[in-house]
Parts: sequence; C-alpha cells; structure tokens
Amino acid sequence: MAQVPQRFFDALAVRTWCGLSLRALGRAREEIDAINVYPVADGDTGTNLYLTVESAAAAVEAVFAAHEVDAGAAGAGDAEGGDEEDGPSLADAVGAMAHGALIGARGNSGTILAQLLRGMAQVLSARGDSPHTGGSGLRAALRHAAESARNAVARPVEGTVLTVASAAADAADGAGDDCAEVARAAYEGARAALAATPGQLPVLERAGVVDAGGHGLVTVLAALVETCTGRPPETGVVLYARVEHDDADPAGECVAAGADEDGPAFEVIYLLEAEDAAVARLRQRLDALGDSLVVVGGDGLWNVHVHVDDAGAAVEAGVEAGRPYRIRITHFGHGDVHTTGAERPPRERAQRAVVAVVPGEGLAELYAGAGATTLLARPGEPPASGELVQAVRRAHAREVVLLPNDAELRHTAAAAAEQARAEGVRVALIPTRSAVQGIAALAVHEAERRFDEDVVAMTSAAGATRHAEVTVAERQSWTTAGICQAGDVLGLIDGDVAVIGPDVSRVAATVLDRMLSAGGELVTLVLGDEAPQDVADQLEARVREAYLAVDTVVYRGGRQGALLLVGVE
Repeated sequence: MAQVPQRFFDALAVRTWCGLSLRALGRAREEIDAINVYPVADGDTGTNLYLTVESAAAAVEAVFAAHEVDAGAAGAGDAEGGDEEDGPSLADAVGAMAHGALIGARGNSGTILAQLLRGMAQVLSARGDSPHTGGSGLRAALRHAAESARNAVARPVEGTVLTVASAAADAADGAGDDCAEVARAAYEGARAALAATPGQLPVLERAGVVDAGGHGLVTVLAALVETCTGRPPETGVVLYARVEHDDADPAGECVAAGADEDGPAFEVIYLLEAEDAAVARLRQRLDALGDSLVVVGGDGLWNVHVHVDDAGAAVEAGVEAGRPYRIRITHFGHGDVHTTGAERPPRERAQRAVVAVVPGEGLAELYAGAGATTLLARPGEPPASGELVQAVRRAHAREVVLLPNDAELRHTAAAAAEQARAEGVRVALIPTRSAVQGIAALAVHEAERRFDEDVVAMTSAAGATRHAEVTVAERQSWTTAGICQAGDVLGLIDGDVAVIGPDVSRVAATVLDRMLSAGGELVTLVLGDEAPQDVADQLEARVREAYLAVDTVVYRGGRQGALLLVGVE
C-alpha cells in the first residue's frame, strides 16, 4: 500500500526515511562501489554509505523501541492510563539518527554523510518540543547540513558529494512550504548537480562516471522523496558520463583512471572523545600529515577520517587530542592492517573457520583459544553487517560457521552471510542467541568433518543449551515478570525477564533453579567484571548440593554488559 503524502516531517518520517535509505543503498551499493574513483579508487563508497546509514537506522529503531517499553511501563503503573505520546519526539529521532551515523560512519563519503545528517539534526532539534516541522524547517535543515559538511572537510573539492549537497540546498530554497515539494526540489537539484560532476573533476571525466559519494547522497534524497510523497521519484540517476571509451567495461576503466599511485598509503578512521579546542589543533596536525581529512561531530564526540602515509602518527595525534577508540587502519589495495611493518606474503586460505561475535574480552580470549576468529561487541555498540563481513574475510577460509551469539544480531548476521557468499565463501549461520550457546557449539566443532555434518552437530549443541543472564535495569520498564525499577536486578531466561529482585546472588540462584528444574548435565557460568566475586562460588556450591551429576564450569567474561551469563546443557 502506498504511503499517504505528508506535509510535515516528524519522528515517524525520520524512521521511515532511514529504513528507505538503507534499502535503497542496499540495492545501489554495488553500482556505487563500481564507479568509486575519487579520492581513492578503492571500490567501497557504496558499502561505506550503506554501513553508515545502517548504524543511523539502528539507532532510530532503538529510540522507538525504548519509547514503547517506557510507555508500556507508564501505562501499567497509571490506572488512568495517562496521555501518552504516540512515539518519540522529532528531536529524539533526529538526534539518534545523527549519533548513530556518527559512530558508524565509514570512509570519506560515509563520514561526510554523517555530518550532513548531524547538520540536519541540529536545525530540527532546535525546534524544541515541536512534534514536527514543515517545508521551511526541512529547507533550513538541508541548508545547514550542506554548510556544516563543507566546513568539516579540510580542503573541499568541487565535483564531489559536497557540491551535490549544496545544489540540493539551493534547489530546496525555491520550493514551496510543504515537505513533499522541498524533498522533490532537493532531489532534482542534487540529481542535476551529480550529472555535472564529471565536468568538475578530471578524474571523473577520464573514467566516464559521476561522483560515487554524490550518487549515494542522491539515493538518500530519493528515499526522502518517497518518505514525504509515498512514492519514489520518477526520474532516475545517471551513473556514467557521456564519454567514449576504448574499453568496453567503464567500471574497469574507473579503477585505472582514478588510481593515484603517489597518494597516501593508509586510511585512518577513529572515534575520538575530545574538547573542541583540542580538535582544532588535531585538524591542523592531520592536515599536515595527509589529505582527505574530514572531522565531524561535536559535543565531545568526533569521527576522524584521514589518508596518510604514517598511520601511527595519525593515531598518536588523536591520543594527544583526547581518547581515540574503534580505530580502523586500511592499507589501500591490501585490506585492513594493524601495523606499518614489512608486508607479509599472502597466507594460504584455510578450509574451515568459525567466526563468533563475543560480548567481552575474556570470552574473546576463550573463543580465540578454541580457534575461532572473534569480533568484540562492546555493550551498547552492536557490530554492523560490514564488520561481520570483515571478520569473515579475516578468517580467510573457504568455509565459515558464523555464530552471532545475540538474538538481536540475526538480521545483521544474515546480511553479512549473504555478502560473504557473494564473495565465494561457503557460510553457515547458526542462530546462537547467547555466548554460552556459542561455547557449546564451539565445543563440538571438528574441522575434519564434512561441512554439513559439522554444522548439524554445532547447531544441535547450541539448540540443546538453555541460556540466561543476570543484569541490572537501567530504567523503569514493563517486563514479563512485572514492573521493574532502575537499579533492580533482572534474571532473563531464554531472552525473557523471569525474575526481578534486589540482590544479584538471590536472583542468580533463582534463575539457575528454574533452568535446572527441567534437567541438565553441565552448567556454564560467565562472570562479568561488575559481578560480585563470590557469586560463582555460591552457585557452584548450590549445584553440588542440590543437583547430583551436574558439572559446573566458570569463565571470566570481562566487560560483557551482563553481570552473569548462564548456560545449561
């Protein structure tokens, strides 16, 4: 069913726009990658834009989910029912969109897109408690987005996504007062500017293509049109310039035409916690070290992107400015690397590997010790599908068993598996919902077996393991066990809250009793850093005294989010 055209832009429109943008970039990702020749012909602009929007969309969904939980708790606690809002505010939604894009931004174009979304959010959030904005507000947001993105780039170049963003804002200025007219005008202005980019950048003209980052922005603006009108634009996007080629494969010429052998060797990206004054000094230092410098963000959190020959110096500059983390160093043409030492000959591809998402450093060591390639998921920072794909590539195997170890990652893991399969890797996704299920699966893994037999054995072991966790409530919420308050200890069994109490040891004991009431042979306990030191000893003693022939194994999980993870096989 077609959407109803809307004159206003509200939180629901933000959610819709993010979802439509993600789907549109998913469809266009490969063609955008194929025309990527500037600033480096590394063929990943479409993928980077997709991952950036994926992070933004996930952040918006989290805001809506949190509001639904809070509204349910408030309604259950208020006999009158109250006057609940229908959803989060416009400011909350655009703020989440901007923050998600900032922490998930990838590559040059993804970082600039994050600043464009942040610029829009700054204007739309400034409207206070207003639940929506009209065409004038959307126009102002697009203008501020274009200006803030240009200011974030150390040396702006015309014929890029910056030019396309400015053209969109210029066209929107002449539109009417409803959001549909503004969105259509911005899209058409951006589309016309994109078609003209080969005449502004010689590298694009030689390759016979339009700017890849600009094409990505036009794709996002097309999703904005669909959000506001209920239908996508009728006019499409021109990918290739009208240039005669000797080579019948324009995408193949792109790489040759755009490659800059004298350019910097490394792309460095990191998140940075720092004050404004320190970031100003950082900009000057990084500008002297390399090129393609983009620093976006504010309010103490920044995303830094630069191309340099000395990756270590770029990271050291971040350390001097504040606290850099989630550091990514990519050697152009050679994939992700972590050192600047002598290159090693390519290693032979293994036959089979296990790739697992793990919630803490302790579990990462445990999984790695068992031979798995691990991806650390920090609390509140679930990995994107691109990070899972990179982990699969790191495993460097013909066959991969993927363990997401989180029910919330099932769609992300499925997308990563599909992309890895497209790259020629045979991937089996085992839908593990907890790290303890992954431990059980890894325990029966045998690389010498036939792939299908190994997957069946691992899936059976994971499925036979019930999982639980003990954690602390962050806010008042409605749960399946009743209403909890901030600070309450929660016991979740198979994903549902089963116990609410004030004491970690008591809640953990109750959870364990309920799980073992259905039988079991092995209890696995994974303690987080913040768990009481004696809780494992108490639970082990309880199992010995009350449950004969049941063994217990204890691991230290590190900073894993939950106080305790429990598995019963």
